[in-house]
Amino acid sequence: MTDRYAVFGNPIAHSQSPRIHALFAQQTGQDMRYEAILAPLDGFAASVRAFVAAGGRGANVTLPFKEDAFRLSARVTERARAAGAVNTLTFAEDGIIGDNTDGAGLARDLRQNLGFAIAGQRILLLGAGGAARGVIQPLLAGRPAEIVIANRTPAKAVALAEAFPGCTGCGLDAVAGRSFDLVINATSAALTHGVPPRLTFTFAPDAVAYDMVYGRDTDFQRQAQAAGATVCDGLGMLVEQAAEAFALWRGVRPDTAPVLAALRTA
Repeated sequence: MTDRYAVFGNPIAHSQSPRIHALFAQQTGQDMRYEAILAPLDGFAASVRAFVAAGGRGANVTLPFKEDAFRLSARVTERARAAGAVNTLTFAEDGIIGDNTDGAGLARDLRQNLGFAIAGQRILLLGAGGAARGVIQPLLAGRPAEIVIANRTPAKAVALAEAFPGCTGCGLDAVAGRSFDLVINATSAALTHGVPPRLTFTFAPDAVAYDMVYGRDTDFQRQAQAAGATVCDGLGMLVEQAAEAFALWRGVRPDTAPVLAALRTA
């Protein structure tokens, strides 16, 4: 019987995950199918349980249900606990196991696809919400020189930094004039069609400006490009976090390069 997997979200029609996992399955010879499921905003847990009852083996979770998935999990991995959110569910006999592959996906995209070594780099993380929290632990594991978390509301950045020794938190004004090797936009501005504040910091030579959003031209990307940084979107992170989940479920890691190339071409 073909194994069933899915991604839950609301909205979900835009998701690239079904195509990504179909390409992974074709490449690795796995007998599985992967679908997108629109869960009601007040019915995530019920939707997941119905999928499990129908034979589902695992699922990815996207906005706005990652914290709901954390609460639904009987057990969570260390990286999911650090992120405070779950984006990957495995349905085991003894209950639901929650994991978070977002940070691993970002770190692998930087290292494998972009050739960017985290060690010794000065990193600025813009935003202090769930997207930011989910990637801090893997970034710290790469041994950067520093990670500065800057947010419109300084108190939120300070509180987030306190949860991760080795980080510092501050308001956006506090990074004015400072230079960074990697700047990651983890704010919700692009998703809500808002405009982030003007960039007052500077990019070091050969700096990378990484936007977690993909498939759209954002104000952050335009400002970073004008400042001379190498601009990258979050498509590589999407593919790499999917590969991490696929490996957890199927025991084989797909080659992400041709899949990422196919999505870029499309």
